[in-house]
Amino acid sequence: MNRNKAKAMTDNIWNKIRETGLLGDHPVRMLDSTDSTNSVAMQMLGSGALAGTLVIAETQANGRGRLQRSWFSPPGTGLYLSMIMRPKLAPFDLPKIPLAAGVAVCRAIEEETGLQPGLKWPNDLLLDGRKFGGILCESEGAVTSGQIGVILGIGINVSTPLESFPSDLVSKMTSLTAHSGRFFQRGQILARIVPAIDKMITRLEQSDWTGILREWKARDAIKGKKMTWLTPEGEKVIGTSLGPDSEGVLYIKDDNGTTHRVLSGDVSLII
Repeated sequence: MNRNKAKAMTDNIWNKIRETGLLGDHPVRMLDSTDSTNSVAMQMLGSGALAGTLVIAETQANGRGRLQRSWFSPPGTGLYLSMIMRPKLAPFDLPKIPLAAGVAVCRAIEEETGLQPGLKWPNDLLLDGRKFGGILCESEGAVTSGQIGVILGIGINVSTPLESFPSDLVSKMTSLTAHSGRFFQRGQILARIVPAIDKMITRLEQSDWTGILREWKARDAIKGKKMTWLTPEGEKVIGTSLGPDSEGVLYIKDDNGTTHRVLSGDVSLII
């Protein structure tokens, strides 16, 4: 038995969740394998699952990120989870959820590990410029009882070794263990993240977006840095990130001095 497997067996929080189906007052559906926790959670939402329900998988065959990208989800080394939510928010405030969740996840990981994660607009979690996690919010077709249903998906590379990443991702990705040289229990990370998200979404519902955005900007890992933006129309813009505005929308100033408002598309750091 290798060292990581032996340590995983002693992850008391993770094992307790598997036994009880609960994390605090959150019902948990724990899966050995699935295509995507977001897909399972969306189906459960449509069937009336309780808000706060978590779907967690040991591995995903087709984990999803933004822009229909796949999320590499090897078994036993990462957190692959989705939370069913029915936030008390207006539809136009829903795009603020992934930014708020990003702050919550960063705070939780910092408290548990001592590491200092940064954020890349709109939903990437970084350590020294390398991605170790991402957030995907989906709400299409999920309206129940007049309240919008949201699936908040989170993927985090906890102990994923660098050599296990596909060759095209090795230079861009990392994990908490690969970055720090220390092993972390998935259950402990999870037990920090979930209540942190609960508190952050409550703040968002209580109209503390200004305070949340202030914290997001303090963790902005790309402001002032050179980057490319591939627009939805396929146009490539090269410029400098100006950071998000008061609504969380990113602005980029290109090399000709023109400022662009980035509502969607692919944003990449130039390293």
